[in-house]
Amino acid sequence: MSVDIQLTQPWDRLEELVIAQNSDELRLFWRTLTSSELTRAVSRMDVDKQLLLMRLLDPEDAADLLDELPHIQAADILEDMPAAEVAAIVDELDSDERVDVLAELDDDDAAAILEQMDPEEAEDVRDRVKYDSNTAGGLMITEYLSFPKDTKVTDLLADLRSHVEEYQEFDIRYIYVVESREQPRLLGVVRFKDIVLSPGDVNLIDIRMLEAKSVSAVSDLDDLEHFFDRHDFSATPVVDHDDLMVGAVLRSAVQEAVGDRADKNFMRFGGIITGEELRTMPAGQRAMRRMAFLLPVFMLSTASASVIGLFEDTIRDVTVLAMFLPLVAGLSGCSGNQAVAVSVRELALGLSTKSDVIRVLFKELVVGLLIGCVMGIVLFC
Repeated sequence: MSVDIQLTQPWDRLEELVIAQNSDELRLFWRTLTSSELTRAVSRMDVDKQLLLMRLLDPEDAADLLDELPHIQAADILEDMPAAEVAAIVDELDSDERVDVLAELDDDDAAAILEQMDPEEAEDVRDRVKYDSNTAGGLMITEYLSFPKDTKVTDLLADLRSHVEEYQEFDIRYIYVVESREQPRLLGVVRFKDIVLSPGDVNLIDIRMLEAKSVSAVSDLDDLEHFFDRHDFSATPVVDHDDLMVGAVLRSAVQEAVGDRADKNFMRFGGIITGEELRTMPAGQRAMRRMAFLLPVFMLSTASASVIGLFEDTIRDVTVLAMFLPLVAGLSGCSGNQAVAVSVRELALGLSTKSDVIRVLFKELVVGLLIGCVMGIVLFC
């Protein structure tokens, strides 16, 4: 029976390994978990166990773990760790993920981490944060391969073979042709298959795609979505105002950003003004986020109730009950929408399933009590 429980509830096994501080078995086990199982397992741990888990993993594995979590949850874990430890982990993240996670941290925490990071990686982050997160500059990766126009196919293949480990994390579906390394003005794009099938003495400029496209670093998310709708590319180069190449944006990154924007809009529609909430957040913080929406509604409902009170002679027998009807109707509807919005998002992320009903009800009860107390104080003061 216990074996079945462990199979259906992998977070229990993961927590056992964390408590036992069995790092070798822990690494083997967490790699067997799916993305949704992993995010659920980490979400169910308290803060101390999450921090211990991060310390038991080496920086590369810890970065892989953070890559599976929502950015805001990853930032919540990192903000309680020493800057030097966080820097080692953040250095291992892809360039786009690195910026997104650091953007969720306080400015002071982010600055302290940047001071501890590899200088080249830290400078890359500082260059990228000047772009809005939902532009090509904010979504692009800087792990790409570009070569001068007079590079021959033989020399390019030799370079790839001599830097196998370095290029392992790069997106090499395309090779970008530039004027020179010192002046990386984009001249064209070469598909990797064209390189493999071309004679060794051919220059890259001669086998570039004739219809190669690029986007500006300041192109917004709508422009990027339309671009990939029109063009069947898995990635496209990003250039600055001087046509110098500064990165590449992946189709998958744009699709993810569009999905995140839709999620946040749905959350706002449900009354979560910040567009972001997870039940792993402290109850007080979650209550404050919801009250940003509920308090104005509460005040409007109170005004409605006061208007009903003017007709006391007309509805003398039920005056008290009538005054509170708009409050009950308005707040219950809004609170319910907020809870539903968070639940739908956690279901989409795989953080909750049908078996979590009791846990979800308890979490919502705590937040509801906090909100109820604040609303009662506002009403009777």
